[in-house]
Amino acid sequence: MKGSDVSVQGIEKNFGDFRALKQVSMEIKKGEFFSLLGPSGCGKTTLLRIIAGFEAPDHGIVTIDGKNVLGLPPNQRHSNTVFQNYALFPHLTVFENVAFSLRLKKAKPEFIRSRVNDYLQLVQLGDHAHKKPNMLSGGQKQRVAIARALINEPSVLLLDEPLSALDAKLRQHMLIELDKIHDIIGITFIYVTHDQSEALSVSDRIAVMNQGDVLQIGSPHEIYEKPADIFVSQFIGETNLFHGVVRGIDGQFISILSPELGSVVVETDQKVEVDARVAFTVRPEKVRISKEKPDEGIVALNSCQGVVDEPIYTGFQSKFYVRSQSGANFKIFKQHSTYSEKGPDIHWKDAVWISWSGYDAFIVEGHSR
Repeated sequence: MKGSDVSVQGIEKNFGDFRALKQVSMEIKKGEFFSLLGPSGCGKTTLLRIIAGFEAPDHGIVTIDGKNVLGLPPNQRHSNTVFQNYALFPHLTVFENVAFSLRLKKAKPEFIRSRVNDYLQLVQLGDHAHKKPNMLSGGQKQRVAIARALINEPSVLLLDEPLSALDAKLRQHMLIELDKIHDIIGITFIYVTHDQSEALSVSDRIAVMNQGDVLQIGSPHEIYEKPADIFVSQFIGETNLFHGVVRGIDGQFISILSPELGSVVVETDQKVEVDARVAFTVRPEKVRISKEKPDEGIVALNSCQGVVDEPIYTGFQSKFYVRSQSGANFKIFKQHSTYSEKGPDIHWKDAVWISWSGYDAFIVEGHSR
């Protein structure tokens, strides 16, 4: 496996009275595509800049392959950074931008030519070698920046929101290309983004950050299906959040009395106690909507009646905003998996049944870890 292990231990960073990072620790594995995900101002870029060597922490240690790199300048850390604004030299061609660091090292011309051509082919820019940056699209500029960063063969590539300046369609295309490049090169990628779909799409693991803290580290599946707290559940995708009090425990299921829903059951492997106040979520795609009453014989099925406040047809699915008889508000996603000549069968103001399995709900607050 190529790349390097990166360890961050107890990192703190203050800017005046503002605490940007609060005792942040994480272990990033060799060859991993690891994302730092969170809203603006959460500390993710500050952490990346500390790993890169552009900022110094107030406390803590950063190691690469077990070596403490604090105090080393960026060019001695075996890492390179791809910036949000590309940082290309406008007066140099694509070829010369990519070759710049090799020329600084006084590499032989034949070696430079071969290496640059290899990396331009890798990012599919072989036919654009003699163009200046102002002749390139945003996606092409980003590819140049990636090739320039990779040509030094770093063991860690740091990417600071590299796709945020691109439009949505190009961003998705570049994300796929970036993932392919990672698969080919195989080094450690540390990727900063505020876009949850980007992080879920390409990451081996994700660290979700907020207000200088790391709230959860896990695979995309773990982050989405088992969020650590309310913030993570609402920041990653969309969800329905409810509160209640535990009224009973029966094996793997707990009974919750919710002021919004009445009595519901939730499956959990977490430790909870009777009378504990809890919050639980269920994802919109796991809630079913129908004009027919669901089968009451299904194990751990929760159901209630409601009225469609807003149906939104989006082509491949419909989104329904439904208000239950008890006043709870639901978001429900219904996939259009088969062709329908008449279109959706549920409309505005329709009376409907809402149902979801207790297996599909997850407690995000009020349990003991």
